[in-house]
Amino acid sequence: MDALEILTNIENVIPYFQPIFSADEHKIVGYEVLGRLMTGDGVAESLGPFFGDEEIPEEYKLEVDERVTRLALEKFIEENQEGYIFLNRDARLLMLDHGESFLELLLEYEKKGLDLNLTVIELSEKSFVGDFDQLVHLLLYYKTYGIKIAIDNIGGNSGQLDRLSHYSPDILKVDLYQLRNDAGNKVYKDILYSLSMLARKIGASLLFENIEINYQLQFAWLNGGRYYQGFYLKHPSDTFLKPDVLKEKLKEKCQDYIRYEKKHLEAGYEFAEVLHKEISQTLMLTKKQTVDYDDLLFEIAKHFTDKCFRLYMCDENGFQVTSNVVKSGDKWMIEPNYKGKNWSWRPYFLEHIIRMRIDKKGLLSDIYSDIDSGESIRTYSYPFGNGLYLFMDLSYEFLFEEEGLLF
Repeated sequence: MDALEILTNIENVIPYFQPIFSADEHKIVGYEVLGRLMTGDGVAESLGPFFGDEEIPEEYKLEVDERVTRLALEKFIEENQEGYIFLNRDARLLMLDHGESFLELLLEYEKKGLDLNLTVIELSEKSFVGDFDQLVHLLLYYKTYGIKIAIDNIGGNSGQLDRLSHYSPDILKVDLYQLRNDAGNKVYKDILYSLSMLARKIGASLLFENIEINYQLQFAWLNGGRYYQGFYLKHPSDTFLKPDVLKEKLKEKCQDYIRYEKKHLEAGYEFAEVLHKEISQTLMLTKKQTVDYDDLLFEIAKHFTDKCFRLYMCDENGFQVTSNVVKSGDKWMIEPNYKGKNWSWRPYFLEHIIRMRIDKKGLLSDIYSDIDSGESIRTYSYPFGNGLYLFMDLSYEFLFEEEGLLF
């Protein structure tokens, strides 16, 4: 996009508004402001490439950006919009005058009716190479006025994770574009899951953007998304919509997701109950035949050869008291070098031990990647007695065949 063409036709630069929907009320709770250039044939071209082009002078971008922002705020106030308004800012441009001119602009419109508590700065800092501490200081200063901070493009740049807590962000904006054509991208899903955990820890809300298909919306719901945005919901436009425009549709989608997830969880609990009984019955037979724990596991493995590929036992502190009994092809073999290793460092290990000790029941883990094979597996943990716990790693092949245990 030619920068001079935009500047000479700046009167044709207008704001577009993309609605943001909430997970709790299923209605529009705000709009992101986007720049558009109206062409002679009535087409609204995105100014994204213009703002993203590093070759275009900074003063050009600032001039266009100020026009878009002013028009957007005027329209927002005139039409008495009560939700959030998201204003995009490049951290590098923002820091040219240490954020003073932008704050003055917001304070100017506050006098006209803008609620700064509902104003969100959507910050892009991935290309910022200046003084990071000064940027953090500025954002914290903005927050004293009630202005919210949203960090953009998190899903596309996981390297930002170690910097997020410095901002004290109110919102983490996660890009789901990669799940559009690669729904099976497990590494990317794991990164997004980590983000959901981080958001919970630092008290930020998750906003999932670029939602273009139902699967992405379901993923956002399942991973703690409070806000949703994307073409699957509504395209940007130059007008505001009724807040409840998708309320019934989103309510129905939510109910579908709830039914699916409840079915998935129920399948896991029911399977765990069945497995508990099967192991208990198997132990009643095998305990009488052997007192050596490795031999005992070897006998148990024969009964569950269609379900699992590895068994071992630990004490309640996570120290392994047996060898690994592992399936290789169709045969079971013993790996004694694992005896004595400690697994208490694994996530949820000690929590699960305490739960089993109190409830006297086994537990089925969530899906995770096996360290050795890289495959998606689940582990069933069983309270063996005498302060010992049996761990049975369930194979991907078995989980895949059982409805509700893998997906």
